[in-house]
Formats: sequence, C-alpha cells, structure tokens
Amino acid sequence: MSKNLVIVESPAKAKTIEGYLGKDFIVKSSFGHVRDLASKGLAIDIENNFLPDYEVSSDKKAIVAELKKLTKEAEVVWLATDEDREGEAISWHLYETLGLSKKETKRITFNEITKTAILKAIEKPREINKPLVDAQQARRVLDRLVGFELSPVLWKKVRPSLSAGRVQSVAVRLIVEREKEIMHFLSESYFRVAGSFLKGKEGIKAEVSKHFGSDTEVEAFLKDCGNTTFSVLDVQTKPAKKTPAAPFTTSTLQQEASLKLGFSVSRTMQVAQRLYEAGRITYMRTDSVNLSETAMLGAESEIKSAYGNQYSNPTKYATKSANAQEAHEAIRPTDFGLHALTAGDSDEVRLYDLIWKRSIASQMSHAQLERTTISIGNEKLAEIFAAKGEVIKFDGFLKVYLETSLDDEDDAELSGLLPAVTVGEKLDVQFIRATQRFSRAPSRYVEAALVKKLEELGIGRPSTYAPTISTIQKRGYVEKKEREGEERAYLVLDLKGTEIVRETKTEITGRDKNKLFPTDIGMVVTDFLKEHFEHIMDYHFTAEVEGQFDEIAHGKIVWTDMIRTFYNPFHESVEDTLEHSERATGERILGVHPVSNKKVLARIGRFGPMIQVGDEKEDGEKPQFASLHASQSIHTITLEDALELFKLPRVLGELEGEVVKVNVGRFGPYIQLGKLFVSLKKEDDPMQIQLDRALELIVEKREVEANRLIKDFPENMEVQLLNGRYGAYLKIGKDNFKLPKGKEAALLTLEECLAIAADPANAPKKKPGARKAPAKKPAAKKPVAKKPAAKKK
Repeated sequence: MSKNLVIVESPAKAKTIEGYLGKDFIVKSSFGHVRDLASKGLAIDIENNFLPDYEVSSDKKAIVAELKKLTKEAEVVWLATDEDREGEAISWHLYETLGLSKKETKRITFNEITKTAILKAIEKPREINKPLVDAQQARRVLDRLVGFELSPVLWKKVRPSLSAGRVQSVAVRLIVEREKEIMHFLSESYFRVAGSFLKGKEGIKAEVSKHFGSDTEVEAFLKDCGNTTFSVLDVQTKPAKKTPAAPFTTSTLQQEASLKLGFSVSRTMQVAQRLYEAGRITYMRTDSVNLSETAMLGAESEIKSAYGNQYSNPTKYATKSANAQEAHEAIRPTDFGLHALTAGDSDEVRLYDLIWKRSIASQMSHAQLERTTISIGNEKLAEIFAAKGEVIKFDGFLKVYLETSLDDEDDAELSGLLPAVTVGEKLDVQFIRATQRFSRAPSRYVEAALVKKLEELGIGRPSTYAPTISTIQKRGYVEKKEREGEERAYLVLDLKGTEIVRETKTEITGRDKNKLFPTDIGMVVTDFLKEHFEHIMDYHFTAEVEGQFDEIAHGKIVWTDMIRTFYNPFHESVEDTLEHSERATGERILGVHPVSNKKVLARIGRFGPMIQVGDEKEDGEKPQFASLHASQSIHTITLEDALELFKLPRVLGELEGEVVKVNVGRFGPYIQLGKLFVSLKKEDDPMQIQLDRALELIVEKREVEANRLIKDFPENMEVQLLNGRYGAYLKIGKDNFKLPKGKEAALLTLEECLAIAADPANAPKKKPGARKAPAKKPAAKKPVAKKPAAKKK
C-alpha cells in the first residue's frame, strides 16, 4: 500500500495528478464536500454560539468509509483541494470527518495542475487555514439562517413553496428594477442626419453630431443643405493607440464567453472546470488579473517566437478590487506554447482558444493607430458634417485578439481609410438623409451583464456568480426568454437635389434574445421583501457582508460575532412581519366587467398569475378565475386581454364521440379529449387554434404515450414501467422510482417492481421547498449535545 494518500475533490483532478506522482502516492477523490449542515431543521444551535450541526450526506457515506480505510494504511495524508475558501472548507471537513491528526496531515495548494506545480506544492506543505474555513462557515451559516427564516414568511404571506436567499433575492431585485425602468420608460423620437460626399469617385460618409427633435426642424436643415455648396472646412489627423485588456478573471471570462461564444455563465464554468482539471488552464475561480513571473516569461518567449520582438510588451496588471480573494492568479493557459487544443470537445477547444488569445494579447504591444476627422459643410449652414476614419499603423495585440463590449450603444461607426483632402476643397453630394430614431429603454440583463453588475456592486464572489444565476432561474423568479419584438414605423427624409422626399418605413423593435425577465412571482416577492426586509435587500448591505467575509478570511474578526450582530435584529424583523404584515398578491385593478359590472383584477393566486372577476365580500357571489398565458403578466395585461381569457375553454369539435376543447391551466394552454391532456406548442395560440391542428397534437401525443409504455400489469394497473427522459423507470400511482443498475425493465415481474419501490435507495426525491416551518422560534431552541464532528481542535 502507498505511503502517501492524496485527497482532491474531483475524480478528473485525481486522474491528472496521479499521472504526475510516483508509485508511493495514491490519489483519491472526495467528490466535493463530504459533509454539510444537516438537511433536517435549522442545523444551527443559535443558543450555543451558532454551533453548526454537520452531517455526512447519505451519498457520501461509502466514500468516507473508503477514505477512512485508506488513511489508516497511509503514513501521510495530503489534502489537495482547491485553494479558495470552498476548497479550504472541504479539506477541513475531511480532516474532521476522517479523524486525522496534524502530525500525519499536510495541506497543499496549487494554482495549476502541472507536474511542476504539484511537486513544488509537496515541497512546501502547510496547515489548514482556519480563518479561510471560518469565512466559508460564516457564509454557509448566514445563508441557512436567512433562507430558513425568510422562506416560511413567504409561504404564509405570498405563496407556499417559495424560497428566499441573501444573495439570490438581491440579484432578482436588480432584474425586477430593470424591468420596471423599461415598463415606465417613455421613448422619444429624434432625427439623425447623415450624408455621403464624393471627391471624384471616392466616397466620404459623414454625420451631423446634433440630433434634431422634430421632422419640421430637420426638414428646414435639409432645405438649407439643398441650396449649399459643400467643401472641406477642416482636417485633423491624430495618432492614437489601443491597449490590450487584462487577463481573464472569473467575471470577465463569463462575460466574454457569453458575447463571443454564446455560452451561459454555468456552461462557461463547467467547461473551464474541465480544462483546469485536465491541466490546461489555471484555477478558474479568481478575481485577480495578476500573472506570475513564470507565466509572463513564458508568454514573452512565445510572443517573440511566434510574432517577433516588436510584438512583445511584458505587462504587470494590478487587481482593482481591494478584496480580491486570496491573491490568486488570473485565468491563463498553463503552457503558452500550446496555441490550440487538438483534443477535447468543441466547447473546451473554443474556450481554451479564448483564454489563450486573451492571455497572450495581454502581454503584447499596443496597437498604433491614426485617427482622421474631416469636417464638411458651408459657413452658411448651422451644423457641420463630420467624417471619422481610423487606420491601423501597427496591429500589435490586435493580431491576436480584440475584446468585445457588453455595452449596446448605437454609435456611429468609424470608417476605414478616408481619401486625402485639403481644406477648402469642394465636394459633390451623393445623398443627404435624415432618419427618425428613438431613445431606447435600458437593456434587460443577459447573464454576463448581470455578473458584471453584481461584481460592480461588490455582491458575491467568483465562486457564487454562476450558482446565484442558476438558482434564481430554477426557483421561478427569473426566466431566460426570447421576445420577437414589435413592428414600428419610422420616417426617412431624403434630399434629392433641392427636393425633399418623405418615406415611411417599418422596423422591428424590442427584440430580445437570451435576456433575463422577472416572473410575476419574482416581482411580487421582491416588492414584499423590499417593504419588510429593507436591510437584507439593500445592495450596500449585501456588499458589506461580503467585506466582512473577507475580514474573517484574513483573521480580523470572529465569524460567530459577525453572525450574532446580523441575526438578532433580523430575527426580530421576521417575527414582526409574520405577525403584522398583510398578504402580498401583487393585486392590480384592471377595470370593471362590461356585462356584470364587477371589478376585474390581476393578481398572484395559489397556482400562479390569474385574473379574477368579482369579489365575494363585495358581491356576495363566488368570483370567476382565469389563468394567464405564459406570455402575459399581471403587471402589464390590459382589461381587454383579461376578458379574452374567460372565453376559454373553447370547444373545437368532436373526435371518437368525445368533445375536443382547448383551455389554459396551471401549466399553460392545453387540448383536452376525455382524460387525455395535450400541451400546446410554443407557436400555438389557444384563442386561435382550430380542430385540425388539435388533432395533429393528439395523434402526436398518442404516439409518444405508446412508445413510453414498456410494460404494465393487468392485476395492478397502477404499476407501470415507462421510458423517460433519462431512461426506464418505475411508476406506481403518482410516485416514480429509479431502477437499480443492471435491471432490464421489460423482464421485471410485479413482485420485483413492488420490492424495488419498497427499497429506500430507490425512493422518489422530495420536492424542494417541502420542509415544514419550525413550530418553535429558532431562538428558543434548547442547546443540543455537541457532535464529535463539530468539536473544536
């Protein structure tokens, strides 16, 4: 047996490292955290100085047992988890759970998984950094306290099964507030004037810097242009330069991968994780732009070799953030000599290419440019036309890479090379055109833009951006949607000689792709939390908490003191809100029903957004209800659209002696034929769909159902073996059970199926949000006996 046991958190990382170490080392994976706060109850003893109650999760018990056995056989245990707070916490939990001692345990970290880095780390081991562990504990405990106490408030005051979180709720607030800005934005029109001038056969495109407020004003200017001879009034040529962007941090990598590759934030991190574990790039969770001396020398050598000495400009970048976590290196290739991957999936190849180019460009020379501005006009004209051109004199880093901007401004583009002209030279007019434009509402966030905003506000850290954005979508507070946009008319005025020709054209405006939209429940919950928990929802407070985590990591404050300062006033707010606040439904009165004269309102109901006609307290009659379509919102729906919903269900015809009808339910619009329910496709409108289309959907559904059934049992029709999205599974009544490995679904008997259902290992997973609210206040809990795993060393 090997004398040395190395424990890392992922099997891919273990495989790479094992290839670098000799036969005296065995490398094993813990598969992430081996223990966490207990899943039942609060798992924090508030009265006992916020003592966490940790437990080994059921799926990690076999791994822990194996690691315990291996630690007894090894002389030295090397804890080699990631170098950030989460990695340090994993090492500490392993140390506690496996019952290790300081004498036999060594902690090692490395920024890249290369043979040199691994061997260097083994030469300089250290002990577990407890302040780093405490910073992670503080985050975990604080987030559990907030979620555990806020969620029951939402269940009681808004809707069951909702959840709240310290960072996620603030992230949702950003998206909600942006949506409200868009809803309240009033667009104003203006006119931009552009012209095309000729010097001989060479064209010069130019634009007037002033925006004209009305068609009357711009028409007057065009008339003046029609009676004018144009000449060159001024020519200015200035040298300029472009500087390369700093190497990637987690945030900038997520932004650039979104813009250049179309990756979501979570996809970027998954691919980067694989590249890191394969030894291709440095650690991918970092807010540092620093490059090591070794990396800079490697980049310099490669630039000179591949492009020439004039392209090399070694540059040391400084991290702007005062709280950059644990002084990591920027994300870069481990070997600058490897320009591109020849193996790996396409995502890995593309992301590596992006990282290599950004890193190498950061160490290259500035691009040298020449910018020319030609002013065109006449002394009698109130405004002048400006033509701007840009010529690259030396490409420098642009030979490799150019950063993309998240800002979506509609600025005038620079021309390339402009023709040589002299002041006073006469120019012919090819055309002058005024085009109506419109001021634009703020853009909705894409995932990468939200990461940028969170980073600017100091909310979250590199390790939390992707999980936060995934969580707010999974919990139904935010949706990533595409919006087709609407047709809009705009006016174009063309000056032809001395005559002005007007033309009305159309364009599509408001088209959105992969933008983050708040759901109705997301908006209602955000408004409720802002009203009753202003402190939690405050951007500055959330950033201050991150700063306190940093101070804990540096050993400046005790984590339990920080938690206590936060918890006491927070718990009082929770109790006060539970006792005194009103229910939040987002109710919005739309008007009065034209026939019944009853009040019509939009609100959040038990099963989601809905329209209600009438009020039992006012009318003495039971109200009518209708669910909104997926594309509708209680905040924007009109009375006319709301009344249309009550025209459902619509009877479309008959099939096989049964009525075919269309309706809208809890999960969206559907076709019903007896006991068969068929969801409508995205392109189908329940108010417009006809019988022939409904029959197509019914036939399609029946084919899917026929292929779905593997086997059933006439003696017990509740038991079925079915094909699902992830393979075969067992269904009994409303419960689904996974099949043990090696079991052939078609060969199972009824008795075997019932035995599978009785085995707890195959039990259906509980739905999130199903835990019960605590019967007693957390502060009143009695101290629990200390568990061995939580003892202080």
